[in-house]
Amino acid sequence: MTRALAARFTNMHDFLLAKEIIRELEKIVREKGLNKPKKVSLEIGSVVLTHDGMPEHTEDINLENLEFGLESIAKNTILKGVKFDIKKITGENWKITDIEVE
Repeated sequence: MTRALAARFTNMHDFLLAKEIIRELEKIVREKGLNKPKKVSLEIGSVVLTHDGMPEHTEDINLENLEFGLESIAKNTILKGVKFDIKKITGENWKITDIEVE
């Protein structure tokens, strides 16, 4: 695999995770009736993904790309303008640790 192709797939994984996180945040905001979320804290480890018929595999997520993906997707949702505080952790998971509202 070329370096450019590897970078493209890595960016794709970061974007797929961003979509998953935004979907989960929208669900939480709706279910809890939160008004105007302003900051979301996340912990991100290596993430196990399955997509496009590919077998399950672990990807190390680039936090810069993830933040860009989160902000890009959020601007068309109730999460527009939210600041994302992302912390890298060990392990194979991600979690939302806090949602601050106005």
